[in-house]
Amino acid sequence: MFTSLWHRVTVPTRSRVTRRPGPKGALAASVALPLSSTAPPPEPAPADGRPGRPLEVMSFNLRFASTAEPNSWAARRPVMRRLLRRERPHLLGTQEALYGRLRDVEAGLGPSYDWIGTGRAGGSRDESMAVFHDTRRLDPLEYDHFWLSDTPDVIASNTWGNAHLRMATWVRFRDLRAGGREFCVLDTHLDNASRYAWERAAALVAERVGALSRLHPVIVTGDFDVAAHGDPVYDTMLGAGLVDTWDAAAERGDAYGTFHGYRPPVPGGARIDWILATPGVTVRRASVDAFAVDGRFPSGHPPVRAAPTP
Repeated sequence: MFTSLWHRVTVPTRSRVTRRPGPKGALAASVALPLSSTAPPPEPAPADGRPGRPLEVMSFNLRFASTAEPNSWAARRPVMRRLLRRERPHLLGTQEALYGRLRDVEAGLGPSYDWIGTGRAGGSRDESMAVFHDTRRLDPLEYDHFWLSDTPDVIASNTWGNAHLRMATWVRFRDLRAGGREFCVLDTHLDNASRYAWERAAALVAERVGALSRLHPVIVTGDFDVAAHGDPVYDTMLGAGLVDTWDAAAERGDAYGTFHGYRPPVPGGARIDWILATPGVTVRRASVDAFAVDGRFPSGHPPVRAAPTP
Protein backbone atom coordinates (compact mmCIF):
# COMPACT_ATOMS: atom_id res chain seq x y z
CA MET A 1 0.00 0.00 0.00
CA PHE A 2 1.04 3.63 -0.45
CA THR A 3 1.87 4.28 3.17
CA SER A 4 3.95 7.32 2.27
CA LEU A 5 0.82 9.00 0.87
CA TRP A 6 -1.18 8.89 4.07
CA HIS A 7 -0.20 12.21 5.56
CA ARG A 8 -1.84 15.58 5.60
CA VAL A 9 -0.57 18.07 3.02
CA THR A 10 -1.49 21.74 3.08
CA VAL A 11 -1.26 23.81 -0.09
CA PRO A 12 -2.85 27.14 -1.10
CA THR A 13 -6.45 26.24 -1.91
CA ARG A 14 -9.95 27.64 -1.98
CA SER A 15 -11.36 24.42 -0.58
CA ARG A 16 -10.53 20.82 0.09
CA VAL A 17 -10.59 17.67 -2.01
CA THR A 18 -9.85 14.28 -0.61
CA ARG A 19 -7.92 11.21 -1.66
CA ARG A 20 -9.37 8.11 -0.05
CA PRO A 21 -10.94 9.93 2.91
CA GLY A 22 -10.98 8.30 6.28
CA PRO A 23 -8.81 7.42 9.25
CA LYS A 24 -5.63 7.14 7.21
CA GLY A 25 -5.69 10.84 6.37
CA ALA A 26 -6.39 13.15 3.44
CA LEU A 27 -4.68 15.19 0.76
CA ALA A 28 -5.76 18.71 -0.14
CA ALA A 29 -5.38 20.44 -3.50
CA SER A 30 -7.00 22.90 -5.84
CA VAL A 31 -4.98 21.87 -8.89
CA ALA A 32 -3.65 18.61 -10.26
CA LEU A 33 -1.64 17.08 -7.45
CA PRO A 34 1.39 14.88 -8.20
CA LEU A 35 1.69 11.82 -6.04
CA SER A 36 5.16 11.05 -4.74
CA SER A 37 5.60 7.51 -3.52
CA THR A 38 7.63 4.40 -3.92
CA ALA A 39 6.06 2.35 -6.68
CA PRO A 40 4.47 -0.90 -5.49
CA PRO A 41 5.79 -4.24 -6.71
CA PRO A 42 4.31 -5.14 -10.10
CA GLU A 43 1.53 -7.64 -10.61
CA PRO A 44 3.08 -11.12 -10.31
CA ALA A 45 3.75 -12.85 -13.61
CA PRO A 46 1.80 -16.08 -14.26
CA ALA A 47 3.52 -19.17 -12.92
CA ASP A 48 3.66 -20.74 -16.38
CA GLY A 49 5.71 -17.85 -17.73
CA ARG A 50 3.06 -16.62 -20.17
CA PRO A 51 2.42 -12.89 -20.51
CA GLY A 52 0.20 -11.39 -17.82
CA ARG A 53 -3.39 -10.29 -18.34
CA PRO A 54 -4.00 -7.32 -20.62
CA LEU A 55 -5.21 -4.24 -18.80
CA GLU A 56 -8.78 -4.88 -17.60
CA VAL A 57 -11.04 -1.83 -17.16
CA MET A 58 -14.52 -1.74 -15.65
CA SER A 59 -17.10 1.04 -15.30
CA PHE A 60 -19.68 0.33 -12.60
CA ASN A 61 -22.63 2.40 -11.39
CA LEU A 62 -23.21 0.92 -7.93
CA ARG A 63 -26.73 2.37 -7.81
CA PHE A 64 -28.35 4.18 -4.90
CA ALA A 65 -27.86 2.35 -1.59
CA SER A 66 -31.53 1.91 -0.82
CA THR A 67 -32.69 0.00 2.25
CA ALA A 68 -35.84 -1.13 0.39
CA GLU A 69 -36.06 -4.84 -0.30
CA PRO A 70 -35.52 -6.93 -2.28
CA ASN A 71 -32.68 -4.80 -3.74
CA SER A 72 -31.22 -3.16 -0.65
CA TRP A 73 -27.48 -2.59 -0.56
CA ALA A 74 -27.22 -5.15 2.25
CA ALA A 75 -28.73 -7.75 -0.09
CA ARG A 76 -26.67 -6.68 -3.11
CA ARG A 77 -23.32 -6.31 -1.35
CA PRO A 78 -22.44 -10.05 -1.29
CA VAL A 79 -23.25 -10.30 -5.01
CA MET A 80 -21.06 -7.26 -5.73
CA ARG A 81 -18.24 -8.85 -3.76
CA ARG A 82 -18.46 -12.11 -5.72
CA LEU A 83 -18.49 -10.19 -9.00
CA LEU A 84 -15.39 -8.17 -8.13
CA ARG A 85 -13.51 -11.15 -6.74
CA ARG A 86 -14.25 -13.04 -9.96
CA GLU A 87 -13.29 -10.26 -12.38
CA ARG A 88 -10.58 -8.33 -10.46
CA PRO A 89 -10.30 -5.43 -12.95
CA HIS A 90 -7.03 -3.56 -12.83
CA LEU A 91 -8.95 -0.30 -13.09
CA LEU A 92 -12.50 0.43 -11.89
CA GLY A 93 -14.37 3.70 -12.41
CA THR A 94 -17.38 3.93 -10.07
CA GLN A 95 -20.50 6.06 -10.02
CA GLU A 96 -23.09 6.68 -7.26
CA ALA A 97 -20.46 5.68 -4.71
CA LEU A 98 -20.95 6.84 -1.15
CA TYR A 99 -18.08 6.38 1.27
CA GLY A 100 -19.43 3.26 2.97
CA ARG A 101 -19.94 1.55 -0.37
CA LEU A 102 -16.42 2.49 -1.43
CA ARG A 103 -15.14 0.64 1.60
CA ASP A 104 -17.31 -2.33 0.60
CA VAL A 105 -15.89 -2.24 -2.94
CA GLU A 106 -12.38 -2.05 -1.52
CA ALA A 107 -13.05 -5.11 0.63
CA GLY A 108 -14.51 -6.93 -2.37
CA LEU A 109 -11.49 -6.23 -4.55
CA GLY A 110 -8.94 -7.25 -1.93
CA PRO A 111 -5.85 -5.83 -0.21
CA SER A 112 -3.85 -5.00 -3.33
CA TYR A 113 -6.34 -2.29 -4.37
CA ASP A 114 -6.44 1.41 -3.55
CA TRP A 115 -8.71 4.25 -4.65
CA ILE A 116 -8.79 7.98 -5.36
CA GLY A 117 -11.87 10.17 -5.05
CA THR A 118 -13.65 12.97 -3.25
CA GLY A 119 -17.25 13.75 -2.35
CA ARG A 120 -19.08 15.78 -4.95
CA ALA A 121 -20.11 18.32 -2.29
CA GLY A 122 -16.53 18.56 -1.06
CA GLY A 123 -16.95 16.31 1.96
CA SER A 124 -15.43 12.90 2.48
CA ARG A 125 -18.76 11.10 2.94
CA ASP A 126 -20.68 12.34 -0.10
CA GLU A 127 -21.08 10.53 -3.42
CA SER A 128 -17.89 10.48 -5.46
CA MET A 129 -16.45 9.42 -8.79
CA ALA A 130 -13.90 7.12 -7.18
CA VAL A 131 -11.27 5.35 -9.29
CA PHE A 132 -9.95 2.03 -7.96
CA HIS A 133 -6.71 0.49 -9.17
CA ASP A 134 -4.65 -2.64 -8.56
CA THR A 135 -1.47 -1.31 -6.96
CA ARG A 136 0.51 -4.30 -8.28
CA ARG A 137 -0.21 -3.17 -11.83
CA LEU A 138 -0.85 0.58 -11.75
CA ASP A 139 1.07 3.36 -10.00
CA PRO A 140 -0.88 6.67 -9.71
CA LEU A 141 1.25 9.71 -10.49
CA GLU A 142 -1.19 12.63 -10.52
CA TYR A 143 -4.89 13.33 -10.10
CA ASP A 144 -7.50 16.07 -9.98
CA HIS A 145 -11.26 16.59 -9.85
CA PHE A 146 -13.58 19.02 -11.61
CA TRP A 147 -17.29 19.78 -11.45
CA LEU A 148 -19.71 19.73 -14.37
CA SER A 149 -20.58 23.41 -14.39
CA ASP A 150 -19.49 26.77 -15.82
CA THR A 151 -17.01 26.95 -12.92
CA PRO A 152 -15.51 23.44 -13.02
CA ASP A 153 -12.70 24.16 -10.59
CA VAL A 154 -15.09 25.38 -7.87
CA ILE A 155 -16.00 22.49 -5.60
CA ALA A 156 -19.73 21.66 -5.49
CA SER A 157 -20.57 24.15 -8.25
CA ASN A 158 -23.77 23.59 -10.22
CA THR A 159 -24.74 26.16 -12.85
CA TRP A 160 -26.52 24.12 -15.54
CA GLY A 161 -29.64 23.01 -13.71
CA ASN A 162 -28.34 19.56 -12.83
CA ALA A 163 -30.75 17.60 -10.66
CA HIS A 164 -27.69 16.60 -8.60
CA LEU A 165 -24.14 17.85 -8.23
CA ARG A 166 -22.04 16.22 -10.94
CA MET A 167 -18.27 15.91 -11.20
CA ALA A 168 -15.36 14.00 -12.71
CA THR A 169 -12.15 12.49 -11.38
CA TRP A 170 -9.05 11.93 -13.49
CA VAL A 171 -5.84 10.10 -12.62
CA ARG A 172 -2.56 9.65 -14.48
CA PHE A 173 -1.15 6.15 -14.06
CA ARG A 174 2.07 4.32 -14.84
CA ASP A 175 1.51 0.73 -16.01
CA LEU A 176 4.07 -1.36 -14.16
CA ARG A 177 3.73 -4.30 -16.54
CA ALA A 178 3.95 -2.32 -19.77
CA GLY A 179 7.41 -0.80 -19.56
CA GLY A 180 6.23 2.10 -17.44
CA ARG A 181 3.82 3.35 -20.10
CA GLU A 182 1.64 6.20 -18.80
CA PHE A 183 -2.01 6.91 -19.49
CA CYS A 184 -4.90 8.81 -17.91
CA VAL A 185 -8.36 7.67 -16.85
CA LEU A 186 -11.31 10.02 -16.41
CA ASP A 187 -14.45 8.88 -14.58
CA THR A 188 -17.74 10.79 -14.59
CA HIS A 189 -21.53 10.62 -14.26
CA LEU A 190 -23.70 12.98 -16.30
CA ASP A 191 -27.01 14.33 -15.05
CA ASN A 192 -30.20 12.32 -15.41
CA ALA A 193 -32.71 15.15 -15.83
CA SER A 194 -31.49 18.17 -17.80
CA ARG A 195 -30.82 17.93 -21.53
CA TYR A 196 -28.98 21.27 -21.35
CA ALA A 197 -26.78 19.95 -18.54
CA TRP A 198 -26.05 16.75 -20.48
CA GLU A 199 -24.86 18.62 -23.52
CA ARG A 200 -22.79 21.18 -21.63
CA ALA A 201 -21.20 18.44 -19.52
CA ALA A 202 -20.29 16.40 -22.58
CA ALA A 203 -18.57 19.42 -24.11
CA LEU A 204 -16.64 20.08 -20.89
CA VAL A 205 -15.54 16.46 -20.49
CA ALA A 206 -14.46 16.37 -24.13
CA GLU A 207 -12.46 19.56 -23.60
CA ARG A 208 -10.69 18.15 -20.53
CA VAL A 209 -9.98 14.87 -22.29
CA GLY A 210 -8.48 16.84 -25.16
CA ALA A 211 -6.11 18.60 -22.76
CA LEU A 212 -5.05 15.34 -21.12
CA SER A 213 -4.60 13.53 -24.43
CA ARG A 214 -1.98 15.99 -25.66
CA LEU A 215 0.53 14.07 -23.55
CA HIS A 216 -1.01 10.66 -22.81
CA PRO A 217 -3.66 8.23 -24.00
CA VAL A 218 -6.94 8.63 -22.12
CA ILE A 219 -9.60 6.11 -21.08
CA VAL A 220 -13.03 7.49 -20.07
CA THR A 221 -15.41 5.53 -17.83
CA GLY A 222 -18.86 6.71 -16.87
CA ASP A 223 -22.62 6.65 -16.73
CA PHE A 224 -23.76 9.10 -19.41
CA ASP A 225 -27.51 8.56 -18.94
CA VAL A 226 -28.13 8.61 -22.70
CA ALA A 227 -27.89 5.80 -25.23
CA ALA A 228 -24.80 5.29 -27.32
CA HIS A 229 -25.34 6.13 -31.00
CA GLY A 230 -27.80 8.68 -32.24
CA ASP A 231 -27.63 11.11 -29.29
CA PRO A 232 -25.93 14.55 -29.31
CA VAL A 233 -24.04 13.72 -26.09
CA TYR A 234 -22.55 10.61 -27.66
CA ASP A 235 -21.86 12.52 -30.86
CA THR A 236 -20.03 15.21 -28.89
CA MET A 237 -17.77 12.69 -27.19
CA LEU A 238 -16.92 10.87 -30.40
CA GLY A 239 -16.69 14.16 -32.28
CA ALA A 240 -13.88 15.10 -29.87
CA GLY A 241 -11.91 12.14 -31.18
CA LEU A 242 -12.87 9.51 -28.60
CA VAL A 243 -13.55 5.93 -29.65
CA ASP A 244 -16.27 3.71 -28.19
CA THR A 245 -14.42 0.62 -26.94
CA TRP A 246 -17.52 -1.48 -27.57
CA ASP A 247 -17.40 -0.69 -31.26
CA ALA A 248 -13.61 -0.85 -31.48
CA ALA A 249 -13.19 -4.18 -29.67
CA ALA A 250 -11.82 -7.17 -31.55
CA GLU A 251 -14.16 -9.37 -29.48
CA ARG A 252 -17.48 -8.52 -27.84
CA GLY A 253 -19.75 -10.28 -25.41
CA ASP A 254 -23.53 -10.33 -25.66
CA ALA A 255 -25.06 -6.90 -26.23
CA TYR A 256 -27.27 -5.85 -23.32
CA GLY A 257 -28.70 -2.58 -22.18
CA THR A 258 -26.80 -1.13 -19.23
CA PHE A 259 -29.76 -0.20 -17.05
CA HIS A 260 -32.06 -3.08 -16.20
CA GLY A 261 -33.48 -1.96 -12.85
CA TYR A 262 -32.74 -5.36 -11.23
CA ARG A 263 -34.61 -7.25 -13.92
CA PRO A 264 -33.09 -9.63 -16.49
CA PRO A 265 -30.82 -7.70 -18.89
CA VAL A 266 -32.42 -6.65 -22.18
CA PRO A 267 -30.61 -7.96 -25.29
CA GLY A 268 -29.87 -5.08 -27.60
CA GLY A 269 -31.00 -2.49 -25.04
CA ALA A 270 -29.59 1.01 -24.70
CA ARG A 271 -25.97 1.29 -23.55
CA ILE A 272 -25.90 4.33 -21.26
CA ASP A 273 -22.67 3.29 -19.48
CA TRP A 274 -19.59 3.56 -21.67
CA ILE A 275 -15.86 3.06 -21.75
CA LEU A 276 -14.32 5.41 -24.30
CA ALA A 277 -10.70 5.90 -25.33
CA THR A 278 -8.53 8.20 -27.38
CA PRO A 279 -7.47 7.01 -30.86
CA GLY A 280 -4.56 4.60 -30.96
CA VAL A 281 -5.80 2.58 -27.99
CA THR A 282 -6.16 -1.05 -29.04
CA VAL A 283 -9.21 -2.81 -27.58
CA ARG A 284 -8.99 -6.57 -27.34
CA ARG A 285 -12.49 -7.19 -26.02
CA ALA A 286 -15.54 -5.50 -24.49
CA SER A 287 -18.55 -6.83 -22.63
CA VAL A 288 -21.59 -6.00 -20.52
CA ASP A 289 -21.38 -8.14 -17.38
CA ALA A 290 -24.80 -9.63 -16.60
CA PHE A 291 -23.54 -11.32 -13.42
CA ALA A 292 -26.22 -12.36 -10.92
CA VAL A 293 -26.53 -14.85 -8.06
CA ASP A 294 -29.86 -16.65 -7.76
CA GLY A 295 -31.53 -13.88 -9.75
CA ARG A 296 -30.07 -11.08 -7.61
CA PHE A 297 -27.96 -8.42 -9.32
CA PRO A 298 -25.22 -6.32 -7.71
CA SER A 299 -26.71 -3.14 -9.20
CA GLY A 300 -29.47 -1.86 -11.45
CA HIS A 301 -26.64 -1.14 -13.91
CA PRO A 302 -24.64 -4.13 -15.14
CA PRO A 303 -20.96 -3.15 -15.17
CA VAL A 304 -19.30 -2.65 -18.53
CA ARG A 305 -15.83 -4.00 -19.21
CA ALA A 306 -13.07 -3.51 -21.75
CA ALA A 307 -9.49 -4.66 -22.27
CA PRO A 308 -7.77 -1.66 -23.88
CA THR A 309 -4.04 -1.27 -24.48
CA PRO A 310 -3.17 2.45 -24.22
